[in-house]
Amino acid sequence: MVTIWISPGNDFRGHHGAERGTHGITSVAQIECVAGMGLRGDRYFGYKADFKGQVTFFDAAAVDAVRQQFKRPDQSSGEFRRNFIVRGVDLSAWVGQRFRFQGVEFEGSEECKPCYWMDEAVAPGVEEFLKTHFRGGLRARVLSDGTLRLASRLT
Repeated sequence: MVTIWISPGNDFRGHHGAERGTHGITSVAQIECVAGMGLRGDRYFGYKADFKGQVTFFDAAAVDAVRQQFKRPDQSSGEFRRNFIVRGVDLSAWVGQRFRFQGVEFEGSEECKPCYWMDEAVAPGVEEFLKTHFRGGLRARVLSDGTLRLASRLT
């Protein structure tokens, strides 16, 4: 895992036709995962029963590709609003699959398709760019409790 991001509120979801929110996003070294609820302290914690997007995974290679394609070498991975930035994993293979990470079990639910806000949060054209090759990331449910920390491999 490269980075863990959380936000106390939604800056984009529910803001159609309005300004983005001001909750921001914070990088943390560890996070508590709660089965059926999500990440303690994150905007989707306890959002609704069986929510498909309790957590999101995003490939660091997609961040790198955006940095290169849009000439934004200093682009923060936090602006993509995904929880876990990982490297060396085929996230598309995990849709419908259960997997463990540092003892915490997850189930991949669906692709995390980018929305039009990506063009505002990152750069014009990023939404379309991320719609290809499963670059939007993976939405997942948390199936067991535990704490995740930076710098560990997914299994």
